[in-house]
Amino acid sequence: MAAEQDPEARAAARPLLTDLYQATMALGYWRAGRARDAAEFELFFRRCPFGGAFALAAGLRDCVRFLRAFRLRDADVQFLASVLPPDTDPAFFEHLRALDCSEVTVRALPEGSLAFPGVPLLQVSGPLLVVQLLETPLLCLVSYASLVATNAARLRLIAGPEKRLLEMGLRRAQGPDGGLTASTYSYLGGFDSSSNVLAGQLRGVPVAGTLAHSFVTSFSGSEVPPDPMLAPAAGEGPGVDLAAKAQVWLEQVCAHLGLGVQEPHPGERAAFVAYALAFPRAFQGLLDSYSVWRSGLPNFLAVALALGELGYRAAGVRLDSGDLLQQAQEIRKVFRAAAARFQVPWLESVLIVVSNNIDEEALARLAQEGSEVNVIGIGTSVVTCPQQPSLGGVYKLVAVGGQPRMKLTEDPEKQTLPGSKAAFRLLGSDGSPLMDMLQLAEEPVPQAGQELRVWPPGAREPCTVRPAQVEPLLRLCLQQGQLCEPLPSLAESRALAQLSLSRLSPEHRRLQSPAQYQVVLSERLQALVNSLCAGQSP
Repeated sequence: MAAEQDPEARAAARPLLTDLYQATMALGYWRAGRARDAAEFELFFRRCPFGGAFALAAGLRDCVRFLRAFRLRDADVQFLASVLPPDTDPAFFEHLRALDCSEVTVRALPEGSLAFPGVPLLQVSGPLLVVQLLETPLLCLVSYASLVATNAARLRLIAGPEKRLLEMGLRRAQGPDGGLTASTYSYLGGFDSSSNVLAGQLRGVPVAGTLAHSFVTSFSGSEVPPDPMLAPAAGEGPGVDLAAKAQVWLEQVCAHLGLGVQEPHPGERAAFVAYALAFPRAFQGLLDSYSVWRSGLPNFLAVALALGELGYRAAGVRLDSGDLLQQAQEIRKVFRAAAARFQVPWLESVLIVVSNNIDEEALARLAQEGSEVNVIGIGTSVVTCPQQPSLGGVYKLVAVGGQPRMKLTEDPEKQTLPGSKAAFRLLGSDGSPLMDMLQLAEEPVPQAGQELRVWPPGAREPCTVRPAQVEPLLRLCLQQGQLCEPLPSLAESRALAQLSLSRLSPEHRRLQSPAQYQVVLSERLQALVNSLCAGQSP
């Protein structure tokens, strides 16, 4: 996945996608002779987003791309020279030109893993100047990806396993990069597909889409297709004029629905015929350009039945306005009645797709039993994360030269946990997570069945826990700039996310007023925190 072999490496992020103070600190480190001091940072968040009790870790693949391609170009260095003091030693800029991530090591939560407050999503170690420069781009790559993945996971939990979810928020996203990130990580979080073609090309996200109202309203009904003939699906027999066949069926459909044959809009019907000629095996009708009941539905049925006579089966219908739940239920009744009337059983199961500013509340209504909705398109509510537009990720120094570092501050919530650490998930006998535990890296690995004394947040006394299973959380991803093992595919990370969520207890998984998941400290880590808070040397 070297930069020259991976066209996404430069697209993911560039070294100057950063805050200026990273460069000013770099100069300060270099001037103090500390550029190569060994340092370790942790990237984490302090609170679960959206008032929930979990998050999904995402963005690791983008981070690896960025780190493996990291190199300041001459133009980058020249720009930094223009914004730093004019008397800056030229040797500093030569140092910048030579920088890469060949001495950087990264441990990370696998993409798609459950993540909880205070547990590192990334541990980044290497020369102090370099790993400081990485702060902003890594936060940018991880925070939004994890936020979108978590938001998508919430929507999937509401929808349940049977409804298909389509992400269609590209036009509502915060710019092209935001759109690609949202499409990628909403898929990881549990969506089935995206309308974003670039996400399909670059990331392998399944893409889906049919037609918009502009296509329907562009037809007046007077258009004559250059080739109106459609061959039977089996490939045998003469072609049939689909528009003429649909007109014949329209009369029967209108009689069945109690409509006059002049009521359905001819332009809409012409649009449906044109789309069916282009996609006879994937015909879908957008029903609400004019009137669902007097036009869209009868026109769809006429074209669908004409296709059915030739051996094709219509794929579905889409609704984009009105009471989507009620309309879907009533349309399904019409489909069932028409299937019986015209002896076409497949019509009963034609997919009903809905869209139109669907949020968590609207989704819960559409997902209820008996809704008859099969596919739900969600745009704004997934890509913009309106309930919480930022994860609040942070990247904090925890060790320099092998010695722990701790930020105390006036706000206890912003205190950091010092030292190089290991993280473990303690599991119950049923495999569900009980709590996560942070300990110093040099401590012995906890064992299943072992009684552990741990410190919950803010506790005055430790408690004991005896896990049935223990899972190490952080995996060695990059060592001295080299990839340690192939990264899982996006589809594999998506599967891990769904498996992880299924193992989370219902009280932690619920979206409203969930039980808070505990992240506890080992006794030695708690003792180190206490000593540093008291002003003692470690």
